Amino acid sequence: MNDLLKAFRLLMIGLASIAVLLLILVKGLFFWNQNPEIFSWESDSVELSESEVLEPKSDISEEGIHLESGLVADDGYQLIIANCTKCHSANLVTQNRGNRDYWKSLIIWMQTTQGLWELGDSEEKILDYLSKNYAPVQEGRRANLSGVQWYELED
Repeated sequence: MNDLLKAFRLLMIGLASIAVLLLILVKGLFFWNQNPEIFSWESDSVELSESEVLEPKSDISEEGIHLESGLVADDGYQLIIANCTKCHSANLVTQNRGNRDYWKSLIIWMQTTQGLWELGDSEEKILDYLSKNYAPVQEGRRANLSGVQWYELED
């Protein structure tokens, strides 16, 4: 009976070990499915020249807005399309406003926590574009109404 009990314990330990290994394998496959770049041996550094990302001028509205992205079509907007819209919509850029330090801190945060690659020489051009076209806007009171014919309310 004692030998039978030992064999049963060894069988249970073996089955528990197999179950733990299967659980680790399933968790690992799930993690890899969510983060396929984790095992990529390619360089994360992506540097695109402006000539590689230029787009036809016909995509620009009369107001100077790139029609597809909604970005201000100024020097450097192609770099924003090439680098920023790989991970998120251009709307995330256009809805924000900030000075150069603000945009730099966002780039650092994305590189630290979100997997943004090193921007190399393009970083300065990107910061120039963002701080020029998406700088803070001073908004105060609306302008006084003019040219309005006022009337008195009757009791």
